Amino acid sequence: MKSVPGAYDFLPHTADAKFRAYGKTLEEAFRNSARAMFALITDIEKVKGKKKVAVRVKAKRRDSLLFDFLDRLLFLLDTKGLLLHDVEDVKIREEKGVLVLTGTVVGDHYKRYETHGDVKAVTYSDMAIKEEKGGWACQVVVDL
Repeated sequence: MKSVPGAYDFLPHTADAKFRAYGKTLEEAFRNSARAMFALITDIEKVKGKKKVAVRVKAKRRDSLLFDFLDRLLFLLDTKGLLLHDVEDVKIREEKGVLVLTGTVVGDHYKRYETHGDVKAVTYSDMAIKEEKGGWACQVVVDL
């Protein structure tokens, strides 16, 4: 696993994996969070975009939305074998006081690729979403 400058960095953590993802928009930071999480599993640049699956998650807070989004991607991996290459058209909007994220997961079946790790779960441990000068940063710890 290697960091991608401007998109995400892997940070030291004693037992699990920790990353910080960046974006000029909140949507881009969420997209890069997904890419960072799957970079812990495989070389996402080698994964072909053969399958597309629409995703939609809702939550009252940004951190819950990020958690639920990443958790949904792990669910797609566990149930459909969908290994992520990217997430297209990520949109976050507010509907009646609830944040709604929609997007399209692009990837392929995991059996076609070499993997080098497993992400068991997303955690709220040390999670942070911050608006910074020039964009957004999302920090996440996942259980390996």
